[in-house]
Amino acid sequence: MDDLRSKYIDLIAGAASEAALEDLRVQAVGKKGEISLKMRELGKMTPEERQKAGPALNALKDEVNAALAAKKAALADAALEERLAAEWLDVTLPTRPTRQGSIHPVSQVTEEITAIFAELGFAVAEGPQIDSDWYNFDALNMPDHHSARAEMDTFYMARSEGDDRPPHVLRTHTSPVQIRTMEKLGAPIRIIAPGRVYRSDYDMTHTPMFHQVEGLCIDTDISMAHLKWTLEEFAAAFFEVDHIEVRFRASHFPFTEPSAEIDFRCSWEGGTLKLGEGDDWLEAGGSGMVHPKVLQAGGVDPAKYQGFAFGLGIDRLAMLKYGIPDLRAFFESDLRWLKHYGFTSLAQPNLHGGLS
Repeated sequence: MDDLRSKYIDLIAGAASEAALEDLRVQAVGKKGEISLKMRELGKMTPEERQKAGPALNALKDEVNAALAAKKAALADAALEERLAAEWLDVTLPTRPTRQGSIHPVSQVTEEITAIFAELGFAVAEGPQIDSDWYNFDALNMPDHHSARAEMDTFYMARSEGDDRPPHVLRTHTSPVQIRTMEKLGAPIRIIAPGRVYRSDYDMTHTPMFHQVEGLCIDTDISMAHLKWTLEEFAAAFFEVDHIEVRFRASHFPFTEPSAEIDFRCSWEGGTLKLGEGDDWLEAGGSGMVHPKVLQAGGVDPAKYQGFAFGLGIDRLAMLKYGIPDLRAFFESDLRWLKHYGFTSLAQPNLHGGLS
């Protein structure tokens, strides 16, 4: 056993690779290794011989295994040192020009929408993403039994038992911003309210969180004609064509009266969408004249003022303009997708220099 100990301790110390070390392990303590074969001979010994040889063989086996583990760790450390030396990188060097950051399409389209409506005299208004159900529903003339107030459609914030405060929700639209802005600024007013909204839905064209832009214009002589002109000017500028015809379809929304769905004239010839031409129509959003009860909720006198409101999906507009087929890709954090669809961070959209 002293000869076996000297033999394998020396061989293990001189092993140059993990493969050579594994061969030594098999030779020494493998199923048919020398030390393993010696362990089998214990059964042929007398009890007195076995009592003496057994502990010595176990100690030898433990010593060889310990030497193998120590050498394996040493080889791994040496390999890591060699790799670190070969892959050394000066992190203080400037970044490579090809690895520039890019603007997400949702951010780009939001900036484009803001630039267009700024030219039309609309300011940008913002509000909280968690709001009371009064701002999100009641102030917008949505009755208690309205389907949108069901928990299957709306994310309600959890409340502890005995909490008597009004329930709060993740806003389902940016319309609460209209109420808050009317309360703060009164009338006349002309704003857009872009931002995140939340609804319980998820498929190719719906996600639990998405982006909308609401528009609100209130004055003493506002009509549906002003609404139609505003949408036509916006659509033509956004899709960068000379003119887009807008069609109103009668609809119903609790917060507008009369209410209308917005359609843009388009063509699907050859499977390619072209805005502003053809005989087809593309649904774009909802609109109408602000309901008197909504004006009252915002502190505006409906006997003196009237106005229009509209809502458009920012994500949907981005998909239409830039040919993005699946809404879910917006939120998957895929750098390859962003590299393909992203926009340079230095390009600021405006109507004079170009939007996209």
